[in-house]
Amino acid sequence: MPSPWPDPLILAPLTKGGNLPFRRLCVDFGAVVTMSEMAFAGPIVRGIRKELALLRKGPTEPCFGVQLAASKPEMAIQAARAALERGAAFVDLNAGCPIPEAVHKGMGACLLDRPRNLERILREMTRALEAPVTVKLRSGFKDSRINVLETSRLAEEAGVAGIVVHGRTREQRYTRAADWDLVAQVVRARGIPVAGNGDILTWYEARDRLAHSGAAGLMLGRGALIKPWLFQEIHEGRELALSAPERVAVYRRLAGYFREHFGEDEHGRQRSVDFLGWHFAFFHRYRPLPAEEWLERSREHPLLQTRLDPIATEDPLEQVLACPDASTHLQVAEILMDSADDGEAEDRLATLAAKLPPPEDRPRRAEDQT
Repeated sequence: MPSPWPDPLILAPLTKGGNLPFRRLCVDFGAVVTMSEMAFAGPIVRGIRKELALLRKGPTEPCFGVQLAASKPEMAIQAARAALERGAAFVDLNAGCPIPEAVHKGMGACLLDRPRNLERILREMTRALEAPVTVKLRSGFKDSRINVLETSRLAEEAGVAGIVVHGRTREQRYTRAADWDLVAQVVRARGIPVAGNGDILTWYEARDRLAHSGAAGLMLGRGALIKPWLFQEIHEGRELALSAPERVAVYRRLAGYFREHFGEDEHGRQRSVDFLGWHFAFFHRYRPLPAEEWLERSREHPLLQTRLDPIATEDPLEQVLACPDASTHLQVAEILMDSADDGEAEDRLATLAAKLPPPEDRPRRAEDQT
């Protein structure tokens, strides 16, 4: 069966991170298949502007998919039609979101515990919609019940065009490494395209995951949030290893995209700063990971699961870009938003670095929440 994804790399539906400006940046670095943040079907059907805004497709996105959270087929179908009217190329049903807001309403990962309801929603969606329908699954709701082989079978029988498997249970969230052996089992068991998701931070991990699992594609989430140029690295089979000034240029480009998206007034500027500061919770984790040093370690333990401390450096620009402090992230965002060019941004960021507390007094990085 042909893949619903025209490229094997898929930008994951990222809560808050999957905003249109960030997706635009990923497209600059070679992303072809992008996805909206998860949108709740009910508010879409009711015409809530905040939720409808998640369906907006950027003019540079070649293949944009919308992910929906729904517990009833009629709501899912109506919301899907709204997405398709706005330019979505495919619609994905979320059956993996772990947050209580979704689970307590019978959506997201709750559907893993109600596989017949999952099948019913998907079957009615595929019958009613002309565009491809896909589904994202986790390995199960609880560690004691890994049922992705069952849920993926029901999804295939319901007529979906593709399945994404995140190799963790809802219970695990992101505390354990993704189970790519399980992804491989689903690939072998299904007759439709299956993409894998979880713990891909480098081009060589992507290559190894594809080879090991036989998957039709890879969904990139936290790895893309840390370095949006991951798409280019995987496509070209090499590490870009961007210098601090090169990364400043990338981040300033994103700042410009936020400015265009939210507007130049004070309200728009504040929203841009808030979003850009949020992104630095991931950007600050960047560090070079050359294959000659990290390849074997990545096969022992996924690099996204390894708490990598920033490289010790005297470079003030590197120091401020690697700072884990959330208040510093907002200051960095303001500098990037307000600087006239890359050089001014570099100078102001280097000055900010001099005001940082010594590394031993800085707050430790929080565990990932995304």
